[in-house]
Parts: sequence; C-alpha cells; structure tokens
Amino acid sequence: MPPDPLVIFIPSGKRGTVPTGTTVLEAARMLGVDLDSVCGGRGICSRCQFQTTYGDFPKYGISVASSALSSWNIVEKHYKSKRGLKEGRRLGCQAKIQCDIVIDVPPESQVHRQIIRKNASTRTIRMNPATKLFYVEVEEPDMHSPSGDFERIKRAFLNQWKITSISVDPSLLPKLQAVLRKGNWKVTGAIWQDHNATTGRLIELWPGLQDQPLFGLAIDLGSTTIAAHLTNLSSGEVVASSGLMNPQIRFGEDLMSRVSYAMMNANGHQEMTHTVRDALRSLIQQLADESNVDSSCVVEAVIVCNPVMHHLLLGVDPTQLGQAPFALATSESLTLRASDLGLDSMNSRGQIYILPCIAGHVGADAAAVALSERPDLSEDLVLIVDIGTNAEILLGNKHQVLACSSPTGPAFEGAQISSGQRAASGAIEKIEISTETKEPRFRVIGSDLWSDEEGFMESLGSTGITGICGSGIIEAIAEMRIAGLIDRSGLIGSATQSNTDRCVPDGRTHSYVIYDVHTETETGVRIAVTQADVRAIQLAKSALYAGARLLMDEFDVDTVDRIILAGAFGAHISAKHALVLGMIPDAAIANVFSAGNAAGTGSQIALCDISMRSEVEQLVRNIHKIETAIEPRFQEHFIAANAIPHQTDVFPKLAQIVTLPDISFNAHKAQSKGSGRRRRKRLQ
Repeated sequence: MPPDPLVIFIPSGKRGTVPTGTTVLEAARMLGVDLDSVCGGRGICSRCQFQTTYGDFPKYGISVASSALSSWNIVEKHYKSKRGLKEGRRLGCQAKIQCDIVIDVPPESQVHRQIIRKNASTRTIRMNPATKLFYVEVEEPDMHSPSGDFERIKRAFLNQWKITSISVDPSLLPKLQAVLRKGNWKVTGAIWQDHNATTGRLIELWPGLQDQPLFGLAIDLGSTTIAAHLTNLSSGEVVASSGLMNPQIRFGEDLMSRVSYAMMNANGHQEMTHTVRDALRSLIQQLADESNVDSSCVVEAVIVCNPVMHHLLLGVDPTQLGQAPFALATSESLTLRASDLGLDSMNSRGQIYILPCIAGHVGADAAAVALSERPDLSEDLVLIVDIGTNAEILLGNKHQVLACSSPTGPAFEGAQISSGQRAASGAIEKIEISTETKEPRFRVIGSDLWSDEEGFMESLGSTGITGICGSGIIEAIAEMRIAGLIDRSGLIGSATQSNTDRCVPDGRTHSYVIYDVHTETETGVRIAVTQADVRAIQLAKSALYAGARLLMDEFDVDTVDRIILAGAFGAHISAKHALVLGMIPDAAIANVFSAGNAAGTGSQIALCDISMRSEVEQLVRNIHKIETAIEPRFQEHFIAANAIPHQTDVFPKLAQIVTLPDISFNAHKAQSKGSGRRRRKRLQ
C-alpha cells in the first residue's frame, strides 16, 4: 500500500502527511493552516482558493506529479464558468490530494489578512483597577518572634496600607522568600481585589520599588475577529491595540456551524477551544512585545464574547446552545486565573474577568454594549443594534431595558455574496450610483480615491479590485434601490427596464455589473450584484428589523428616539443606506449614531473601573430577554421586512431626504426574458 502523501503549505511552511483523497481544505485544518472557508466546503464562497506548481522541489525533497490532485469536478467547473478562477487556481474544498504536493495559499485566501477595525474608543473612564501596586517594608525574621515571611508581608500591608485579609497565590510561594531577601525586606506587591468582597490576593512580588506600571487587557472575542487593547492600569492609556482573525473560522463562519462541528466531531469543541486560546496567547504576546512590556506586568484581562465563544473559550461543549431552550452552562460573570485558560503570555497568576451573559444567544458582548451605552440611564427610548453574524439588539430607557438576538447570518460581512469578501485591501467598501446614468463610482479599501478619480488604479498597487465587503454590498443594494435598478420587492430589472446595459441576464434573473474588465493577464475579473446577493441581504436585514420591531411591540411604540449602530461592522454603515434598505426603523439621520466597537469599550470600562463590574452584573439582571425563536410575531415582522425598505411600515423621515422610485419589475417578466438577447458592451 503506497504511503500517505506529504503536503507542504507555503508560505507558512507547515507540512505533514494526510490520507490519500483528503481535500486541500481538510489538510489545511489538520495541519493548522489558515486557509479561509465560509461555505462549509460546498464550493460556493471560493475563499479556499489555492494554487500549486508541478515538478521537482529540491528544497523540500519531493517531486510533484501532474496527478498530485484529483481532476476538476463539476462543482469547480461550474464555479469557474460563473465567476472565473485565476489561471492555476483550484478550490481547496473540492481538490483532493493524491500524491506529494506543495500548496501555495495566496494572501486573499489567508484568514489573517483581514483588516481589523475594532479600534479602542476614546472615552473618559474613572481609574479604579482591581489590581494595584503597593510598596511595603517588611519586618525581618526574628528568632524570638517566629512567624512566616508571608505572615509578616500581610502585617506590613495591614500596618502601612490598611489592607486586610490578603491571601497569596500558591504558585507565588516558591519565589516569595528570594524576592524578600533580594529587596532587603523592601518589596512591591501587586494585589488583586475582588469587586464582590473585601479580600485581596497577592499575585506578584518584586524586590524594592517597582517602577513599571501594571497593565491589563480589554479583549473583544468575536466569532469573526479578536481585538485586544493593552492598557496602562495607572493612567488608562491604551498603549497598544491589535487584532486578528478568529482562527475558528476554519470550523465554520457562523456560530451555528461551530456548534454543528462540536456536535458532529467527538473532540470538536476541545479542538476549537485549543485554537482560540492559542490565538489569544499569541495576540497578548504580540501586544507585550510591541510595547516592550514585561509579561509579568500584564496582570489582568477583561473578556467579552457571545455565548458560543464564551463556552468554547472555557472549554464547554456549546451543543446545548444549538437547540431549545438554548441553556447556558453558566450565565454569571466569571473570575479565573490566566493559567486556567492557558494564557501564559501574560502573568500566569493574572486575573481574567468575563462579563455575564444575558441569555442563551445574548452574550457578554451585549452586556458590554449595555455598559458602554447605558440605555438604562436614558430619558429617551434608545435602540442599540450590535450588528454581526448574530445581531444583538437592546431597546430601553431608564424604566426598562429589553434584549433579543436575531440570526442575521454572515451576509452583512460579505459571506454568501457572489463577489463578497471580508474587509481586506482590494474590497469595494463604498459606492454611489447615478440616478440619471446608472453608472457606479466606488472606493476600495487601501485607497483614498474614488474609481472615477485620476490615479485610482495606480493607487491600488498590486492588490487591484478583488471583491466587495459588507459595508459595500449594503451601499450597493441601497444605491440600486435609489437609482431604480431594483424595485420594492428586491427584484433587479432588465437592461430595458432599468435603462442601463449594466443590468445583464444571469440565468432567469439579472445582475448589476459594478466592475468588469479583461486584460492580457487577468480574465473575467467581474464584480456584480446578483439577484441571489439581494435576496441574501434581504433575509439578513429582515431578521435585524424583525428583532427591533419585536422589542418595539413590547414597548407598544412605532418609533424610537435614538438608534445606535454598534460593532466593528456597524461603525462603517451609512445611516442613510441602512434606512433605505430597511435594516433599522425609520428615524431622522441626525438621530442615528455609530458607537464603534461598543463591546470593546465596555470591556475597557470594566477593566479600568472595578466598580463597573458590579454595575454591569446588576444591569444584566434587570434586562428582560425576548426570545425571537418562540415569538410568532417575529415571523410576521420578518416577512413584512423583506420589502425594501418595508412592505407596510412607512418611512416618512427617510422620505424627507430620499425619493425611492415607485416601480415594479414583476409586471414585465416577458420583456425581462426578451432582454436576455441584448448584446452587452465591455464595462469598466
């Protein structure tokens, strides 16, 4: 029997043997290679593209035969005919490994290439951290008054700082005596105090006076991205911020895919736990290295996350969150040691505080948003929407706060979109369509120029135009509605109906071509909005709107005073386009605000001010959860919200700034089919 083939991934250099017939995507997962995938291996998203070269590779000691991969299958052929693949590219979820092979993962297929936009918000926060430094002078041991070194340390803290009931972390005891003697009985201790008790714990000890301040981490652990902010616990200054893609994406783009992975694989949840802890460990190390901070001085972290990520971080099987009644293993806040989560890139005795979850699908991240935006203190009725693969919605004022989650799916982040991609260089992020000429102009991540400005293509460098991200597809569909290219039902018109050759036949429907170019080196680079794209966004926005309306029903109101769009994605959505689509209820543009990464801000508040931990715990206890899964009105609202902007709800405030064409393309199906014979000129 021939040996298992050797597979080598570049540029990572990771290698290993895999069983013959293993797909490239499966091999990447087995070897820990971040080969992107969203669709679960169905050949839809194309994010697992790779390429290989055949011949001898002396560097690796192998020869790659032309038969190293399985032949093109029907899925790949269909994909290439519809969207095109660059020469030499294959789909990792379809191509199977037959012999030794070297696989090149291009930048756009690497998970870590995403631009992380979860920046720390500027916010005035009262500094009252849980862990503080205290310098003490300790009595030397005396034969006539025998006592242990730690007991005399405790006495010093009591006499000099009035701090009582101090315990010592057991792992600190082995170094305690050496530090005392090195400091000539003068030491600086880092003492952590619980916000729910008067007790404290000595978690680190330095000889003499410790000059370097202590640091903490505010971490937003999202299903798609992880963002962390290294914060000076004396001043509150964020000394470094960074982020990375959540490597769990290779197990599934959305949360339910990861729950399914845990259900279908015996060690699935342990595998995902190991993966996310590794990512956190490396991110913390990166921040410490960038800031030249000793890891022993990183003594705290506050983590916010959705319920599925909460369970996977803790090593809890999330299966129960995938089925009614969506029971959490625990919804209370947690305080753990860094070593409990394997985070040895910070002080292993450092304390990790995880905010409480509100309910089964409304997690600690929603609690952090509530802490950041404080709807419970508002005189106005405020709607807060944290937009993601699972949108979390808060509605309330000082009298009552309600919460729910809506299963929007990953379409808002570019998944399930024919030309969709995440927010990386080369992605279209903003677009305008002329109501007269129907011609588009757009901006791409990586350039400050619009597509119709001189020097635009040169400003993109080697990246080029690669796709359209979430904010781009939102604006594109809203602009198409304003320009009369799609009707209220979301149907894209034909070239005749829409009066533009950019609306082209696409099977039994039509697509609107934003960018289409053929060159000597690049064939079929085409970015279009298809009918399926519009439907995917309609489903996502309908779920979002239905959740908001459900909470408004509980308040018995048809309007709200303010709307706050939260989340890294929400920060980049145009309020006008969100209203045109009907993602949110009608409101004056001036009353729609972006809170940026409100969950991250909430984690910073809880990190810097220990009293806010008690505050958020009380706040969560007072929030009433509405379960969309069992509310019959949710389905009613969902169906009505499929129209753009809505089938029955009126948008008078939107009508003051935008006039939406009153058109319907359903009445002209015969004409629409006939338009399929029109010749389309090349579009650029």
